[in-house]
Amino acid sequence: MIDLPFSEIALMMAALVGAGAVAGVIGGLFGVGGGTVLVPALFYAFSVLGVGGESNLHVAIGTSLLTIIATSFRSLATHRKHGAVDEQVLKTWTPWVAFGGLVGAFVAGGSTMSALAVVYGVCLLVIAAQMGLLPEHVTLRKDLPTGWGRRIVASLIGGLSAMMGIGGGSFGGMTMTLCGRPIHQAVATSSGFGLAIGAAASFGFLVFGWGAEGVPPLTLGYVNIPAAIIMGLLTGWTAPFGARLAHRLNRKHLRKAFAIYLLTTAVLVVAKATA
Repeated sequence: MIDLPFSEIALMMAALVGAGAVAGVIGGLFGVGGGTVLVPALFYAFSVLGVGGESNLHVAIGTSLLTIIATSFRSLATHRKHGAVDEQVLKTWTPWVAFGGLVGAFVAGGSTMSALAVVYGVCLLVIAAQMGLLPEHVTLRKDLPTGWGRRIVASLIGGLSAMMGIGGGSFGGMTMTLCGRPIHQAVATSSGFGLAIGAAASFGFLVFGWGAEGVPPLTLGYVNIPAAIIMGLLTGWTAPFGARLAHRLNRKHLRKAFAIYLLTTAVLVVAKATA
């Protein structure tokens, strides 16, 4: 970014500021993880400005994961004030979610950009279908799994989230609601998974991406430092607004509109990365 004209630097900064602010609100409101906004915004920003190359999607995901730490911390604190967090679930599921996040970072680090884009796109379609087609109160079982079931499911939540650059709200919240937990409790509790995913997976993306070629300037491993700082500050600042809105709004129409956005984004990211 240092070698870019001032106008292009200003354009990228504006894109990062806008994406960071929106991502924080969305992460707190829907519990889906701001990475659904940050990853495509960063990926396209790098491409439009002509920086980086074959590792741009990896960097977009790794950078998003680092910002999740701040977003999840503030979002979880806000939800706790409302008494909506199931602390027992958070305590017993978090270690396995973190383990999955580290494994997901390892798998992503060894994947091509096109392969990673397909995983991102397919998972985004699953989230879009869940938000846009399934009622919030659909359940598959009466309660969350325990024992090995918990270990496997929690690891999958962490792994898939790490490969998408999102917090645990998307798959964690989906799992909790499908297992009979109230939607507000699911959003609140799974927001805490993001701390574990963000810490473990961003560390993994930094380590497994060390020395990688085709990355934008000022990038360590697969984490772009300026973007992480700007977006981390903004998502951490705006996440509580989304969390408070989650307790006030009827989200039915918002969920469907956001599902359309997710569907569109999935198609665009896969098309761009595999072109």
